[in-house]
Amino acid sequence: MQEKRDFVIKDRRRIFKEEEKKEKEEAKVEGSKEVEEKPLPPVTFSSFIVSLSSSALVHLGEIPDPTGGGIKKNLKLAKQTIDVLEMLKEKTKGNLDVDEEGLLNNILFDLRVRYVKQKS
Repeated sequence: MQEKRDFVIKDRRRIFKEEEKKEKEEAKVEGSKEVEEKPLPPVTFSSFIVSLSSSALVHLGEIPDPTGGGIKKNLKLAKQTIDVLEMLKEKTKGNLDVDEEGLLNNILFDLRVRYVKQKS
């Protein structure tokens, strides 16, 4: 005697994989649209200096890593970033406007003080 079955089993794994693939492609398209909608601010000398300063502050352990890595100190990288800012100051001497020169001097002073405090 045969058993009566009330349900049918269908293998839908292939369908699920195709649906997942579609969802991933749609997410990529939506992600690229989002990037296109929000243009980055223009790169200026001042924004570049501030970016390097932020990097030095991360390495000094003053601010958290923006990638979600928390607070991590790396004084060697902090010193290297400060040295890069000093090099830029020397290489751009006479070519900066008053505001750019003031910003660079103030940032270098602040970072050096913070670095010395970390070393002691």
